[in-house]
Amino acid sequence: MQIDIVRPDELTAAQVEHWAGLQGGDTRLHSPFLSPGWARAVAAAQGSRANVKVALLHEGGEARGFMAVKAGLLTAMPVGAPMCDYQGLVAEPGTPFDAVHMVQALGVGRFDFCHMLEGQSGFEAHLKGAQPSFAIDMPEGYEAYAQARRAAGVTALKDTDKKRRKMEREAGTPVFAAFSRSRADFDQLIAWKRAQWKATGQTDVLAAGWTSKLVRDLFQSRDPDFGGVLFTLHVGEKLVAAQFNLRAHGAINSWLIGHDPAFERWSPGMILFQDILRWMDSSPYWRLDLGAGDYRFKRELANVVTPVSHGFVGDASPAALMRGAAYALRQAAESLPLGPVSALPGKAMRRLDLIRGLR
Repeated sequence: MQIDIVRPDELTAAQVEHWAGLQGGDTRLHSPFLSPGWARAVAAAQGSRANVKVALLHEGGEARGFMAVKAGLLTAMPVGAPMCDYQGLVAEPGTPFDAVHMVQALGVGRFDFCHMLEGQSGFEAHLKGAQPSFAIDMPEGYEAYAQARRAAGVTALKDTDKKRRKMEREAGTPVFAAFSRSRADFDQLIAWKRAQWKATGQTDVLAAGWTSKLVRDLFQSRDPDFGGVLFTLHVGEKLVAAQFNLRAHGAINSWLIGHDPAFERWSPGMILFQDILRWMDSSPYWRLDLGAGDYRFKRELANVVTPVSHGFVGDASPAALMRGAAYALRQAAESLPLGPVSALPGKAMRRLDLIRGLR
């Protein structure tokens, strides 16, 4: 199997179509972050400084697989990091893949990943740890899903119904909209999100410039197969909750979420989640992916939990040796009963990767 490294805009129309077809043919790969649209959108947002590359697997002149990455001088990382929720190879079933060979073809010392999909051939030997990722699959529709949640002893949807009735009595009837094109509502969501990051001491990932352009480009996109989708919830003329998510094939990936703090008591964010799930009954989408992160609402809503892994693939290089040493320190600290101190090396690594991704 040969691996060529190309830019997204160097792929032929037939290759892009093949990539999308491979992704659409395997429900495990439906995430928008694995689509050719994501790689092309990130490259367009980064402009002349873009270092988005596609590892093109081919045999006998025929494309067999695709994987997009961000490749620097010494290292590579997921394309669109830190805003990329999933990573993985999109390839024909049974395609042999050597991840070290990809690193060598990229001309870097290592490839770092943080949300590698389960069962990715070629990466199994390079995993250093995992965390759960949550999703809602509704192949039989909302009512079947809701009934199964109730049978599992989950009260989140019932509680949301109560909050909805309480909102109707005390504030007004919530009005849901899908695929909203309201720029004012989109801007309000971004403002809520940035205020939340500031209040909680988190990095404002939209301050990097290219990240802000990326989300705005995706909001404006009219591509029928990939792009952003704005869901809103209003009470009267007032926006009380919004989500800007990504879509591809049958999956919607929850991405940027916010609500008006003044309406906190009625849980408008949960009401919006419920409305999105009900709307999906009459749409081509059957999966709402909530992503990684162990939050209560994800545990309660999700009916599918799969691990996503972090680790690195290294060639014989100083960059790989340094990453290996960092992981050794991290694993040693995490194995000791040191309380919050045990988590410091892992936090430092994630912080460094965040900064690298935003550059």
